[in-house]
Amino acid sequence: MLGTLACLPSLLNTVPPAAEPKPADRTRLGVGMHSYGASWNAANRTSPAAPFNDALSFLEHCHALGAGGIQVGLASWDAAYASKFRAKAESYQMYFEGDLRLPADPSELDRFDAQVRLAKEAGGTVIRTAMLNGRRYETFGTAEAFQEFSQRSWRALTLAEPIVKKHGCRLAIENHKDWLVPELLVMLHRMSSESVGVCVDTGNSIALVEDPMAVVEAYAPWAVSTHIKDMAVQEFDRGFLLSEVPLGEGFLDLRRMSEILRQANPRIRFNLEMITRDPLRIPCLEEKYWTTLDQVPGRHLAATITMVKARASKQPLPTVAGLDQAGRIKFEDDNVRKCLAYAREHLGL
Repeated sequence: MLGTLACLPSLLNTVPPAAEPKPADRTRLGVGMHSYGASWNAANRTSPAAPFNDALSFLEHCHALGAGGIQVGLASWDAAYASKFRAKAESYQMYFEGDLRLPADPSELDRFDAQVRLAKEAGGTVIRTAMLNGRRYETFGTAEAFQEFSQRSWRALTLAEPIVKKHGCRLAIENHKDWLVPELLVMLHRMSSESVGVCVDTGNSIALVEDPMAVVEAYAPWAVSTHIKDMAVQEFDRGFLLSEVPLGEGFLDLRRMSEILRQANPRIRFNLEMITRDPLRIPCLEEKYWTTLDQVPGRHLAATITMVKARASKQPLPTVAGLDQAGRIKFEDDNVRKCLAYAREHLGL
């Protein structure tokens, strides 16, 4: 849904533009579109509260914040829009990474090919994608259903790979609360293509009781792009609560993670994914959670529960419950600004 929201027709932007950032206030950290869920939702409703309404105005907004680039969808672009976008991004010396849905079957090849071509024309050579929009433990009621998803995902990847290769782009598959590390690595080895790698999300795999540092280390050789985020946790009676928090306010060792990724790929770009929402409930002590995860070693669960107890946030986890639209938009924008400042001051970004 967010991928299509990036391409809405232009609306009157009623938010006053921010002052031009000074060079010292800029960061190489980019902003992923999913950091602004409330704002895109407002744009979808043609709300005057929306601080931007399409990819170009999102670029403008992030430039005003001092970001180094953006990762955004381009589902409804045409060649003229791609050219205009590229010119504006280059004038700001900002990078662009695309965000696209894989072709589910041969009938979608023309659509995917056209979108990858437009991404390249707009200056993007990296295409981020996710194979599952939801969360594994919530989406699939049986192991068989997950296996069917796995087969569909492989078919989609085999359809997409020749296209991204033809256009000289690279596909970055996110660990999106769907694949365990061994599963995604098997797929990457099976594909064995320089055109396919990983968009390494530093926090998602905690929801699958995987150690976040071990996840980064495992995916680093395949890293094409990133979703950098910090995480906070607390206990609840059926597992634990998991929240994105502004960089530096959680328990992840972001400095070490970024070093590992840069050592593996010195040209990698870091895209902020600061999702401002209510805490996610990870019900890892419920039987249903394990329907598709029975191969996970028990020690991973034990280590995760131990980590949650030791690292539990002493502050309430962030929540948007009770906030109106304007309040949610301001909350997420404040969080993004905090993250950009932290990245510049503490992460060498």
